[in-house]
Amino acid sequence: MRKLFVVLFFILLGKWAQAQQLERIEPMFWWVGMNNPKLQLLVHGTGIAALDVQLEHPGVKLAKVHKVENPNYLFLDLEIDRDAKAGKFPIVFNKEGKKKLQYTYELKKRESNRIQGLSSKDLIYLLMPDRFANGEPGNDVVKGMRENKLNRDSMYYRHGGDLQGLIGKLDYLEDLGVTAIWMTPEIENDMTEASYHGYAATDHYKIDPRYGSLALYKKYVDKAHEKGFKIVKDIVHNHMGTGHWLYSDMPMKSWVNQWPVYTQTSYRDEPVMDPHAAEADKNKMLNGWFVPVMPDFNQKNPFVQNYLTQTNIWWIEYAGIDGLRLDTYPYNDPEYMKDWIQKIKAEFPALSVFGETLVNSVAAQAYFTGGNTVNRGFDTELPGITDAVLKNAIYEALNGNTGWTDGIFRLYATLAQDFLYQDANRNVIFLDNHDMSRLYSMVNEDISKFKSGIALLLTMRGIPQLYYGTEILMKNHYNPPGLVRMDFPGGWPGDKADKFTASGRTALENEAFNFVRLLARYRKNSPALQRGKMMQYVPEDGIYTYFRYLPDGGKQVMVIVNADDKAKKLPTARFVERMANVSAATNVITSQKLENLKIIAVPAKTTLVLELN
Repeated sequence: MRKLFVVLFFILLGKWAQAQQLERIEPMFWWVGMNNPKLQLLVHGTGIAALDVQLEHPGVKLAKVHKVENPNYLFLDLEIDRDAKAGKFPIVFNKEGKKKLQYTYELKKRESNRIQGLSSKDLIYLLMPDRFANGEPGNDVVKGMRENKLNRDSMYYRHGGDLQGLIGKLDYLEDLGVTAIWMTPEIENDMTEASYHGYAATDHYKIDPRYGSLALYKKYVDKAHEKGFKIVKDIVHNHMGTGHWLYSDMPMKSWVNQWPVYTQTSYRDEPVMDPHAAEADKNKMLNGWFVPVMPDFNQKNPFVQNYLTQTNIWWIEYAGIDGLRLDTYPYNDPEYMKDWIQKIKAEFPALSVFGETLVNSVAAQAYFTGGNTVNRGFDTELPGITDAVLKNAIYEALNGNTGWTDGIFRLYATLAQDFLYQDANRNVIFLDNHDMSRLYSMVNEDISKFKSGIALLLTMRGIPQLYYGTEILMKNHYNPPGLVRMDFPGGWPGDKADKFTASGRTALENEAFNFVRLLARYRKNSPALQRGKMMQYVPEDGIYTYFRYLPDGGKQVMVIVNADDKAKKLPTARFVERMANVSAATNVITSQKLENLKIIAVPAKTTLVLELN
């Protein structure tokens, strides 16, 4: 009998001990001096809701304790006075007045003057950390993670790229003329397969250990800042991965959007903006899951809102991020996203933000940007978007046949609709990325068209973005997606060729690299291209011409696009508005001087970039 009693005692003791577990508090620390005095802590641990909470720190008040459906959670509302001092203090969890658990919380001092923001002066380099460079082979496979296979021969498995590898290539990017770096998400994606892309988060406060650590990420940002780079962080509001601890043990059923049966988003943005749309279509677009392994956050839930917003603020303050790229922006709840950006900008006025909007028209893109410029009746306050419509127009200009609305005219007409934006210069312009076919393949591996595309990208209005490897003619179409996410050759020890170096590249690859480098570095020193206005002329005879200039004077840049497969001559008399006092020009690419500008010869499939004197 006594033996049975002892067994039962230890069973009950084990269950009580289990009920005492405190697994995490997020955010795990915070800062004094924030504009918003309110902070909501998420507390997770087995049976934690059965405990009472106490804390004491000068200037900090525990305003409310929320108990929710799941007894493994508490949400603590804190109010932090503006004069609260940095320091550590205990958060005590007790039962009937007896202390059971304790967490030492810390309020840190904010760092100042780190966040620079991006502008049209910048050139963003987008890369996938798993596919760029491997600086620490020891973290390629991490014991205990769901995906523990490394296979560079497969497009779906991990390849081993990491933060240390990127740090080792900062000199390469500096030499290329890049001024900002954007990585696809580097936070933990502990999924069973295809976890390399980063868009299925499983821990919002943790760097994926196959990339490095929190400390290494901060070191990367600091080193990049020392070299003059700005850092863009890719964040996902819309969904998480099914491997997320918040999904396996949800605080409440309404943490994600629930459906009677699994419902995937329609991927159709039109119902969001259509004044005639059925509510069912709008609901499916916004609240359907992106894919089965990516649960859709219920952004109308105030606890979800606080969690996501605070996570983003935490990363910006912790690491000193300069800009945010917002994944799948049209799929998010509009009211929440407006509240989000107001809270973000209140803390970080200099921060830059742009949303991914892979939609089909200029008006649709403008619909999501700030200013209520298309009579939406709602101001998103979103500064800029990823300009996919302009990207499509550039390809039409390079590959299409000239017609009244086709070919080069599509590009002209697209830019003519910039009046729909509050400021089109805040849009990020691009030719390829991790979700679409690469530039070199899109122009059928025609080096002349490739150069024309790069010349347009680096001389047009907006903030240009270059996808990793474009500069060395990496190619492939997007189906399947892994084909455009191949490793940068030379980023791994033992690679057959190191294309980070001139000696490792072919003659054609060096030709492409040198073209990108020359124009990118010229752009860094051209006020007209960095912050100048743009004046374009109606295309004639298949030639499209525009100017970048400063209203108060200075050197102008004239860009002449001949997309035809035959050379042409361009009379310049009609450009008198911009060329009245111009006597000569210099070809930016060849350094050739042009003394007679009355008629300019334009080779076939060429974009001339001329500095006017």
